[in-house]
Amino acid sequence: MLAKTWTLIDSTRGIHESDFDLVPADIAAVGNWRITQRTLHGGLSEGVDLIEINNGRMSLFVLPTRGMGIWKATIGDDQTLGWRSPVRGPVHPMFVPITDESGFGWLEGFDELVVRCGLESNGAPEFDEKGRLKYPLHGRIANRPAHHVEVTVDEKAGTIKLRGVVEETRFHFQKLRLTATLTMNFDSTSFTINDEVENYGGTPATMQMLYHINVGDPLLVPGSKIVTHVDTIESLTSEPNTEGWETMGPPVAGAPEECYAMKLTAGEDGRTQVLLKNAEGTAGSAIRFSNKELPCFTLWKNMVANTDGYVTGLEPATNFPKTRSEEEASGRVVTLAPGETWNAEVAVDWLTSTSEVNAVEQSLRNHG
Repeated sequence: MLAKTWTLIDSTRGIHESDFDLVPADIAAVGNWRITQRTLHGGLSEGVDLIEINNGRMSLFVLPTRGMGIWKATIGDDQTLGWRSPVRGPVHPMFVPITDESGFGWLEGFDELVVRCGLESNGAPEFDEKGRLKYPLHGRIANRPAHHVEVTVDEKAGTIKLRGVVEETRFHFQKLRLTATLTMNFDSTSFTINDEVENYGGTPATMQMLYHINVGDPLLVPGSKIVTHVDTIESLTSEPNTEGWETMGPPVAGAPEECYAMKLTAGEDGRTQVLLKNAEGTAGSAIRFSNKELPCFTLWKNMVANTDGYVTGLEPATNFPKTRSEEEASGRVVTLAPGETWNAEVAVDWLTSTSEVNAVEQSLRNHG
């Protein structure tokens, strides 16, 4: 079978597949993969489109309504990669008060495994001299719906690709277009994100991007560790001490957040890797990316009670999540001429055995 593409959403042509279900038998193919799209109803999820891609081993749940974010990954009925947010999601953007005067309205929709932060800004809220909100926490792109979504199955290549187009545009201001492509191989526990951001306006534009990759229990437990190679590290929270940054503590009600800004060591090709492994080293998750595209890495540790959202965030980015003005002054914004694009790739591996965790650690030792 040659590669074949199906359009799931296209606002210009009035296409919206709210009950899409595709299996190999439908196209005379082999395998045990499945792709579905449905529209959720009830509570804060009313109207959210949810795409499930099952590659035969792992399922990814993608949210076109929420900037093509990835809600969670599952294997079978009993294994989940993601976290347990106190927010009952996935939340439709219409219920997320992005411009809340506190600047923190974004948090009312936050419960994904992978959420993009950007595009105009991606860090802490920022206010003008009169106390008015200039830039909300983590930007707007995660609460923008895709206007075009398509899925491609390539049996020869053994891949499923989901592509969505999301725009962050304001009349008289910036015109930025995100084309997000998610690729999964059949029967694997890995996926790759390839993003392109285009300035489709007639004047120069600036942008930032941060990939907020969030992992909670059962992978995150007391004693879970981060393994990577660090060139520089600083604390972004009130406690300046960075000792013990790599080890996860137990869930403690009311524990303060910890946040560390790092520059990671990369190979000659610019590639780098970060591993999160559980305390026994029997399972983990690794992310791979290029320092040339995403030169900044932030580790967020939220060691609060399980009911409050016990989670850690692995966050490759164009910049650190300080205010946009601070990062702009430090030269950490991307400038795009009219028609110019920015591109990045992030790969995520779900490691389900000791041997897989050991292989990543050995790779890190070999390239340290």
